[in-house]
Order: sequence, then C-alpha cells, then structure tokens
Amino acid sequence: MIEVSQPETASAILVGVDLGLTHFDSQLSELGLLAQTAGLIPVSKIVCKRKAPDPALFVGSGKADEIKAMAELHQATEILFDQALSPAQQRNLERHIGLPVNDRTLLILEIFAQRARSHEGKLQVELARLQYLSTRLVRRWSHLERQSGGIGNRGGPGETQIELDRRMIGESIKRTKERLEKVKKQRNTQRRQRQKFSVFNISLVGYTNAGKSSLFNSLVKAKSYAADQLFATLDTTTRQIYLNQGADQGIQASLSDTVGFIRDLPHGLIDAFEATLQESTEADLLLHVVDASHPDFLEQMAQVAMVLEEIGASDIDQMLVFNKSDALPNEQMPFILSDNYEMNGKTMHRQFVSAKTGQGLDQLREFLTIAAKNHRQVTFPDTTITNHV
Repeated sequence: MIEVSQPETASAILVGVDLGLTHFDSQLSELGLLAQTAGLIPVSKIVCKRKAPDPALFVGSGKADEIKAMAELHQATEILFDQALSPAQQRNLERHIGLPVNDRTLLILEIFAQRARSHEGKLQVELARLQYLSTRLVRRWSHLERQSGGIGNRGGPGETQIELDRRMIGESIKRTKERLEKVKKQRNTQRRQRQKFSVFNISLVGYTNAGKSSLFNSLVKAKSYAADQLFATLDTTTRQIYLNQGADQGIQASLSDTVGFIRDLPHGLIDAFEATLQESTEADLLLHVVDASHPDFLEQMAQVAMVLEEIGASDIDQMLVFNKSDALPNEQMPFILSDNYEMNGKTMHRQFVSAKTGQGLDQLREFLTIAAKNHRQVTFPDTTITNHV
C-alpha cells in the first residue's frame, strides 16, 4: 500500500535535471532546504538526466507527465525546479501539469523578500524581483492581451496592457535604482570615515549557512540574528572589534557580516546587492568562512570564489576560517587548529574554529591582530603540517 503525504501547508515536488555539470546536487538537498526556508514542505523529488534542456518543457513531455502524476499522488501544491527556467518553459509546464511551477531563482528571491529587514535590503530585493518579473509578464495574466486606450498611467492610444505593465515596471526599476544609489553613497561616506581614521576593515564572506553570523556574534559580542538555515542574514551589519586588548592600547578594527553566497546565485541578485557586497570589495581582509563539516565544502568554496571574482574582490587578502569544527567526525579532526591552505594558486592561512564552543577563536584573534598591525601586509605562519580536511 502506498502511503500518500497529506500536506498541512503548501507542499512541493522537487525536480532536478542532471545536465552533466560537476556541481549537480543529485539528492536535491540544497533545494529542499531552500524550499523549507521559504515555508514549503518537500513531499517528493524527481531526478532525471538530459544532454540538453527541452526547449518547450525543459524535461520533455514524458517526464512532465511523470511529475504531474507524482504531484497528484502527493497532493502537491507547487513544482520546484533546481535549475532556472525560461519564461516559455515555465508557462508550458504550468499548462501541462496544472500547477504553479517555479524555479530556483524565484525561490531565492522569495526567501530574500521574506528575510529583508533594513530599508536597503528591502530596496535590493524589490529591484531583483522587478527585474525577474519584467521577463515573465506574459506568463501570469491573460488580460495582457487586451488593449487599453486613454492617457497617462493607463497608457497611450493603442498601447497594449502588456506594454503598459512593462513600462510601469521599467519606471519602478528606475526609481528603485535611484534610491539604492543614494544608499550606496551613504555607505561610501561611512567607509571614507573609517578610512580617514585608518580603521582596519574585515569582512566575513562565505557560503550561506556556513556560520558567519554566529562567528560575527562571537567575535564582537553582538546579538545579530543567527540560525541553522539558509540566508538567515541578509542585511550587512558592521561593528567595531577591539584586538590585542591585553596591551596598553587595543587595536580598533571594523567587522562586517554580509549576505551568504549560494550556487547559481541569480545574476539579478548580484547586481541588486552591489551596495551590500561592496563591503567585501572595500575590505582590507576577507574572512572566508567555510562549513568544515559539510560534505561539499570544496564546491561551496569554489562558488564563493566565483562570486568574489565577479564583484571584483578576488585580489583582496583572504583568510580561510573553517567553522563548525565541533561537528567534524573524529577521523577528520585537524591535528592543529592553524595551518596553510592552497587555493586557486594562492597560499592562505587557515584557522579551524567553532563559533558554537569557542574553539580556535583566541588564535583567530591573534592572527587578526597581526593582520591589523601590518595593515594589508599579512604574515602567514610557517606551518607545514597537513590536516585531514
């Protein structure tokens, strides 16, 4: 007897298509976490292989029929694809299956919309959603076929409803960009103030859920929101951190916690979050926080490196902070907490820490003190021991 899931709230079928890419998530574990973060309950999943996406349905008609049958079996309310769908593919799938079909891009946008708290964060999310929506006007509304006469906001003579909506969205995008530009100027003013007083700027970067906010709270004794979920923090938070406090005069630095990165981060979000990510491009040192206990931490590190390259921050001095060392199995526990690590042809200092237990945080502070004293002339310890991880 087949047991059918009875969803209490919105439930989703997860769909992944293996196109031969190295980073394909065959278990759809990350998509499942994204769905849960957005308030959906994953009830089943389908994984298939294709050499190339089907132009009309992305997965082909046979697999679309299978998805439809599984959705009916589990009484799912939505279909989620792990890859980005074109507007036409999304529209065709919805007609074929009879349910809302959304992709990874929209899912991330929805999470960002739910989590944004600051004025800047809300503006950035709004811009990204408007840019996404502008390409999918023809997907949702049948009234867009009609023409609307009149003047002003109702459109000129003969202007179709879709043209009117596109124009209105275009104007909204323009206004949102202007407002974000003002926020960007304010941030630049704050950075110049820090630079005026020779403040050493440290920025936390890393894959989402690597523990950046927990580490931030541990280092600056703050209470920023931190949770074991994707995109727990969206708004950049900057606090003062005092290093070398045992000396007569401590060293003052600024520490910024930024939004986490993720595989296939929508380009619209990278553009929209330029003001936030600029905290990374203006930093003197990047602390690349890695979830050492994650089985795909190497792939996550590569994804972060790609985003840093895209925003022009790849040449900034980096230190690798392997967090969650308390969650490592015994056979993967490091022999020492500090060593050197080769990444993309560069030697970086690596520090194992646990923001949860405090392990390694004293050594991390010592390194940051050295880096702040040298101010961009980072001295790496001469460590030759190789760790398991």
